[in-house]
Amino acid sequence: MKLYGIGDFAKMVGVTQQTLRNWDKLGKLKPHHVSDSGYRYYSQTQLNELLRKKEPAQRMIVGYARVSSPKQKDDLERQIENIKMYMLAKGYSFEMISDIGSGIEYPYQSYSPSD
Repeated sequence: MKLYGIGDFAKMVGVTQQTLRNWDKLGKLKPHHVSDSGYRYYSQTQLNELLRKKEPAQRMIVGYARVSSPKQKDDLERQIENIKMYMLAKGYSFEMISDIGSGIEYPYQSYSPSD
């Protein structure tokens, strides 16, 4: 069975050695083995369990294409195709979202300091 010292284990799980010591005191994660001299050792199984818990929830990948006006619909279609080709080449499972001119348009007004 592979055992890791506290320093190596801390680096692999992305916490400090002090955090591991605190977890030990709190009973959150007890070392697999503590030597007579007080050194903490953690197992491969513990490492696997912690890393599995740290994995983010399954993410959704979204491709997004946008143009400013309906006149650019051809540009939008090209963007969509380029994004799809890229995503497929990377092996991603994805959803595609496209948008035409959804920004809020404010009428132009000029202000002068004397107003």
